[in-house]
Amino acid sequence: MSQYPSFDQSNDDEYYLRVKEVTKGGKFSFITNIILFILTFFSTTIAGVGWANQNPYQLENFESGLLYSALILLVITAHEFGHYFAAIYHKVSVTLPYYIPFPFPFLNPFGTMGAVIRMKSPTQSRKALFDIAVAGPISGWVVSVIILIIGFITLPSIDFLYTIHPEYITSGISTEGFAFGNNILFYTLEKIFVSPQSSFMPPMNEVYHYPFLCVGWFGLMITALNMMPVGQLDGGHISYAMFGKNHTKIAYVVFGLLIIFGLAGFLPLIGINFEIGSINWLVWALLIFFVIKIKHPDNVYDFDQPLSLTRVTLGWFSFLIFVTSFTPIPITGF
Repeated sequence: MSQYPSFDQSNDDEYYLRVKEVTKGGKFSFITNIILFILTFFSTTIAGVGWANQNPYQLENFESGLLYSALILLVITAHEFGHYFAAIYHKVSVTLPYYIPFPFPFLNPFGTMGAVIRMKSPTQSRKALFDIAVAGPISGWVVSVIILIIGFITLPSIDFLYTIHPEYITSGISTEGFAFGNNILFYTLEKIFVSPQSSFMPPMNEVYHYPFLCVGWFGLMITALNMMPVGQLDGGHISYAMFGKNHTKIAYVVFGLLIIFGLAGFLPLIGINFEIGSINWLVWALLIFFVIKIKHPDNVYDFDQPLSLTRVTLGWFSFLIFVTSFTPIPITGF
């Protein structure tokens, strides 16, 4: 996710750009980026050890988390450098990615909160805003899909799961507890690349033991979050660049649906067995309302310049990515 310049809104609904003076870094200004990357490598490796059902704080288990760490950093890096190279192409000054380690698995079992880049100069061109916004999530999504396909076509035998849960040999494989939710794209790729006759497909409450499937699923989830066409999320930038002021209609519809999905998460708590949403979406809705904002600031001056057919097609494709990657019930049992 990229960090775009911030905007203030006055009482008469006009937006004013607030650009902070950014001091040019010296010869070693990239040191912070490297340190954060190394810390994130360690925090995601610890998370990978945990996904392997081993003690993440025993050094001899460190190796079992390396594949997960490498894959998740690949997804995040693809996303951020998609933004970065698009910005460079449009001569917009940006920083290198700042990776965000999160070594608290009881709060976030993935080991990271992603990464951000800071734009040192405001985006004013409609084409530049669109290109920088769309390049990140599509790059991360492509890598996630490739990882997921590799995971499906290289599924190990059921014995792999038995080595992690030996008790399943006698008790049978559990379908309860902590589980990832499904989405259209994950389900479709599974049906295309997994043959029930020759491969064992683990249930969603065991998928996280398989690094390629775990990271592929995670990549789709963070892509969907970023592609929501609201505020200053990547999807919000794309929607604003495509539709101008009309983007607010789309943003409020999506925000309303998000609240509906969040409220639907309460249904099982009152005895209505209709699982179509998650309470977690209410938290995301609050974050959007107070931090990310629903409306995009008016920061493009050249709406008289139309986007090319290629860009418009790519924009609609990005919305398709959002719909097919969105998981109504992301996680259960956590």
